[in-house]
Order: sequence, then C-alpha cells, then structure tokens
Amino acid sequence: ALAGTAEGLAGTATEISTAVASGFKSMSGGRRDSMLLLMAMGLVVPFCKRLKMSPILGFLGTGLLLGPGGAGLITDVHTLEKFAELGIVFFLFEMGLELSVERLWSMRRDVFGLGLSQFLITSVIIAGVAAQVGGMALPAAVVVGGGLALSSSAFVLQLLRDKGELGSRHGRAAFGILLFQDLAVVPLLVVTQSLGSSAAAQGSVGHALMLAGVKAVLALGVIAAAGRTALDKIFYIVAKSKSQEAFLSIILLTVLGMSFFTEAFGLSDTLGAFLAGVLLSETKYRYQVEADIAPVRGLLLGLFFMTVGFEINLGFIAANPLTLGSVLAGMLAVKAAIITTLCLVSKMPLSAAQQTGALLSQGGEFAFVAFGLASKLGLISSGASTLLLNAAALSMATTPLAAELSGFLGKRIEARSGFSHYVGRDRASEQLVEEASAGDTVVVCGYGRIGRMVCDLLDQKLIRYVAFEVNPQRAIEARNRGLPVFFGDVSRPEVLRSFNVADSKLVVVTISDKTTTNRAVISLRKFCPDVPIYARAVDKEHRERLRGTLDVDAEVPIRPEDSAILSLPFGNKVLRRLGVDEDEAEAMVEKERKRLMDINADGDVVDVEEAEPAEGEPLDANVDGGGVEVAPSLDGEVLSGSAELGDALNGSGVSVVSASNATMAIDVSDLDLDLNPSNKQPQD
Repeated sequence: ALAGTAEGLAGTATEISTAVASGFKSMSGGRRDSMLLLMAMGLVVPFCKRLKMSPILGFLGTGLLLGPGGAGLITDVHTLEKFAELGIVFFLFEMGLELSVERLWSMRRDVFGLGLSQFLITSVIIAGVAAQVGGMALPAAVVVGGGLALSSSAFVLQLLRDKGELGSRHGRAAFGILLFQDLAVVPLLVVTQSLGSSAAAQGSVGHALMLAGVKAVLALGVIAAAGRTALDKIFYIVAKSKSQEAFLSIILLTVLGMSFFTEAFGLSDTLGAFLAGVLLSETKYRYQVEADIAPVRGLLLGLFFMTVGFEINLGFIAANPLTLGSVLAGMLAVKAAIITTLCLVSKMPLSAAQQTGALLSQGGEFAFVAFGLASKLGLISSGASTLLLNAAALSMATTPLAAELSGFLGKRIEARSGFSHYVGRDRASEQLVEEASAGDTVVVCGYGRIGRMVCDLLDQKLIRYVAFEVNPQRAIEARNRGLPVFFGDVSRPEVLRSFNVADSKLVVVTISDKTTTNRAVISLRKFCPDVPIYARAVDKEHRERLRGTLDVDAEVPIRPEDSAILSLPFGNKVLRRLGVDEDEAEAMVEKERKRLMDINADGDVVDVEEAEPAEGEPLDANVDGGGVEVAPSLDGEVLSGSAELGDALNGSGVSVVSASNATMAIDVSDLDLDLNPSNKQPQD
C-alpha cells in the first residue's frame, strides 16, 4: 500500500512539473512580454521609493535591462511602443488639466517671461549648433533645437514635490518654465509633422509652418465649439449616475476620441489629448477626472519610459563615448547657462538662479516623442536619432545629482548672505515686496506644523505667500531652502510695513500660543484694519473672543493638535476663504493628506508640533550695525482689573483693545518701555 501511494505521488509530481514546463513554453511572445513588464512595474516603484530615487530612473533602467540593448527578454518591442504612446497621450491630457487660465495668469511672469525666453533662445542656439557643427538641414535642426530645449516635467516636478520646494523661488521659476514648455510641446509636434510632409521635403519650411498653423487653428475651433456645447452636459449626465465605470469610460472616450480626430486631421494625436484636458480644466469635474485617470496614466507612462530604456544602446555608448559625451555635456552646459542667466536678469538671487538652471538642464520626455517622429518621417537619420535619444536619457539620469549639488551650493550661498537675508532686508526680498503690493499675496504668521501645512496647500494652488516665524532656527532652515519664510514678529509695525502686509489678500495666524496670537492679531488690526484675518484659536472661548472682539474669523484645529493630518480641515477653510471652490478645496486637502500619509509610511515623521516660544522668551530680532539684539514684546498682555481701569489707561498712552469685568487686553506697543530682560525694572 505504501509503495502504491509513493508511486502515485511520484506520478502526480511528474504531471505537475510537465504542466509547469509546458506552461512556460507556451508563454512566449506577447504573453511573456506582458508578464515581464507587469512584474517589473509592480516591483520598480516600491524598490525606487525604498532607495529614495525617482521611479523614472527605475523604468529607464528596467527598459535597458529587458530590452534589445540588454538581456533581450522583450521580443515584441514594436507593439509595446504603440501602447506606450498612449502614456504620452494621457500625460498631455493631464498637462492640459493643469493649464487653467487662472494658473497661467497667476504665474504670467515666470511662464511668459522666463518660459518664452528660455524656449526661444535655447531652441535657436541648439538649432544653430546642429546646422553649423552637425551639418543638419534646416528642418532637422529646427526639430532638434526645439526638442532639446524641453526639460522633463515628470522628473523636475517630482523632485520639487519630494523636497517640498515647489513654493521656493527656484521652484516657482522652474514650474513656470515647465508650464510654457508644456504649451510649446503640441506646436512642436505639429511643426515636426508638417516639416516631414511633402511641402517641407520640397524645401518650403515656411509653407509647412503656415500649413501647420492653419490646421491647428481649424482643429482647435472645431474641438472648442463641440467641447463647450456638449462636453459639460455629457459629463453631468454620467456623473449623475454615480457610476465610476461609466465616468472612467467617458474620460477615455473623450481623450482618445479627440486624439483620433486631430490625427485624422493630419496633426499630432497629442494635440487632441491636450485640448481635451484644457476644456475639462475649466469644469467642476477636473479633480475627479484627474483622480480617476491617474492609475491608467501612471501605468502607461511607466510603460513609455521603459520603451525609452529600450532605445538606450550600451553598444552605441561604448563605441561613441566622445561624441555622446560631447553632446551630453554641451546640452547640459548650454541649457544651465541660458536659464541661470535669464533668471539673474529677472532679478532672481544667484542661489535660486543656479538651482533653476541645474534642475532644467536635462532633456525632456517629449524629446523622445519629437525625435522618434522626426526619424519616422525621415527628417533625421537613425544614427542621429540614436545619438540624441541616448544623450537625452543619460541627461535625465544626471538630474537627481545635479539637484543635490545645486541645492548644496544654494544653501552655502544663502548662508553667506548675512542676517539681513533672513529678515527680508536684502535684494532677494525686493521682488516679494513688489508682489505683495499687488494685493494677491497671503501672509502666514507662524511656520510651525499648521503653518507649513497651510503653505503647502497654497503651493498646490500656486498662491503667492510670505510667512513670518519667530523661531530663528525654523526660519533660517526654511529660508536656506529658498522658501519665502522670514524671521520676524508681526506684532511689530516695522515688520508689517516692510512687507506691505496692509495690501495683502489674507492674513493667516497659525501660532499655537494664546497670548502670542492675541498680540499678533491686535497689531494686525491696528496697522492693517482692512485686511481679512483668519486665526488659529486655542479653544472655543478663545475663538469666540477673537470673533466677537476683534472681528477675526477663527477656528480651533481638530484635536489632537499634534496631528498634521487631523489639522487639514483648518487648511481647507483657509482655501475656502480665498475663494477656492468647495470641491477643489476638498480634492487639494485629500491630495495633501495622502502625501502626509506616504511620508509617515516611509518613516519620516511629520505629525510633530514644534513648541512656540513661551511668553517672555525671544520673539524678534533687530539688526543694528551687524549686531543682533533680541527682546520680547509685551503687546496684548492680559492684565487683571476692571473696565474702569481702561478709562484711566487710555489717557496715559495705552490703547485698550478689549475689556470685560474679569480681564482686559491692552496694547502697550506705543509706550517707551525698557524691555531688555537683563535689566527689566518693575513698571508703575
């Protein structure tokens, strides 16, 4: 019996092994390619997050290993490239969603000043080098110049978000330049398509460009007319059904339908996707569309970067190190020099200018699309296309290192700027003061946990802000990162005047200490009576006193107050006070909540409240002849007494702000008192 059982088990094991071997043999071609890519995409992202590196580098490396230039495990490269092209289509669609008229207008200086100048100058210089040194024809040189003038939006924005530097001066400049580059992508692809037509082949580049412009205008008119009349109604009907499947289906239909339409019109399919995003960006469904399309877009975009990795040829790199190295070094140096110079001309400080140049010196993802299209149309040779694609891919791999080096250099430059740099009395602050005078700047008082959260939300909406912090270490660290955070106490009138706080759009007080909050609010009400104030209250009683006595809108953050995530509703109400739509504010807060949860999951604790300086500790610094004299401020001190005492004090130079039978809040900022703790004497 035992022998029979053993024979049966052996026979079963043989059958199983035979079936497994047969399954592996049948899994060839497209099946094996799909399994390998899905497994790779499932492992690349967590692996890269663990190493704290960009997943794009992981996708490029995976494509290199699996593709023809590596192990050669992927066989049907052509079919995969077709799917990967959809990743670029959806990426352009998402870019269209980001490019609302409001966003472009709020960053008009960086977008249409720096962005336009950078793209035109870089394109002309690189095209000239390609024609004179590389011997390329004019149509090919135009495509190469425009393609290499672009930078990687996916790479740079991810780096800025990971470091929390989107609100810094170099972060805003880089984002503005990238926004214009996104606007320039579609015309570049349209021009490339037209330059490869028979008109360009006959040498009439001007005729090809004019034809592309006419086609683009016609396509834009048809899509805009149809979209504005039908798109909102269609999405309203589908959204009313509350079916996520139906909503996702109509999104895919819109993107692919408009892409196919522009492609049939003789234009790039990415133009249709971009226009679809622009149309939906002005509807209330924008954030829901962005959330639903994110997994599909991320999957296809990851596949696109893997196919870019297929194009990296290690044999070509080994055979042409000098040529490839010259093109790579030249591109990085030219772009970094042009962008840094333009930033300096626009009165940006050197620390921010050189960081912007380093961040945007690499080639962009759309260079691969432009060069691939140009090679397919016969504008550039396959050898030139391989050289440019490898140079662009390697330049993207250098971006994290360039960002670290420029960030280190920027901090060294900031640290040598002197104390005036941290209190806003240097050249770097002039532009902030000028922007504050325009009436669209938010002033944040306190850069602790809640203050940072509010500033992060303002960064998402690209709302200009200036923050003041009385903790020197906290202010210096934020300022060294290029953020508009300054060391100062808003209860002092000279601080309010130096930054034109009276002209600001809103003042948000996020200080955790009750007395310090009262002092700040009293000073703001006295010197900026017309500016709306939204304050953080300690408890319900404090909230009602701020609302009733000082006409200040106040809220108590959700308890426990040592949780940044639970305090997000406070940020939501700040956005609503600034006129942000309710659905949009909810979506922004949800995005910030996920970011904070991801940071906590990675082991970087953010839910910790740094204590505000206690009453009587240093609150402000005065710069006098290079020295720093630190002194506390007693404005808004709460004294015991009666309302009758207020009448007596009014005649002695003390402003009575509020009074009740129990307590009285007074402002003693106008009194000539010796506030130096070392020799403080009792006051009568």
